[in-house]
Amino acid sequence: MRWFILALGLLAAAPAAAVQPDEMLDDPALEARARHISKDLRCLVCRNENIDDSGAGLAKDLRLLVRERISAGDSDEETVAYIVDRYGEFVLLKPRMSGGNLVIWLAGPALLLAGGVGAALFIRRQRGAPAAPAGLSEEEAARLAELTRE
Repeated sequence: MRWFILALGLLAAAPAAAVQPDEMLDDPALEARARHISKDLRCLVCRNENIDDSGAGLAKDLRLLVRERISAGDSDEETVAYIVDRYGEFVLLKPRMSGGNLVIWLAGPALLLAGGVGAALFIRRQRGAPAAPAGLSEEEAARLAELTRE
């Protein structure tokens, strides 16, 4: 009985494809193309899930739209371009590295590099300038410096 409950739990936790049988194309080659395209398209409701894995209504509409464009004779690139023109580049799970996106792609590494350089300069300055103990007179500070040199 425990194995049955464990197996049931694993099946419930596994991601299920949301593509319904009535959405599938009759031609296996066209259906394979549709699956290939839709795995790179983001569900606009679920955010970080492709439209094949999403059960949202908008994802179903996108799946049907992909299959409609493929059935109409569009190439994979034309189908993706049509959907991007209609919904924007956010619909792509892997955004293109061009134009305004280039700034976003490069901002992270540039900020990391700038932070590393800033941290290195800060550490270098801290090591080079010994701090005088607070509350010592000039004579005491000179005597302390003399003692620490010996």
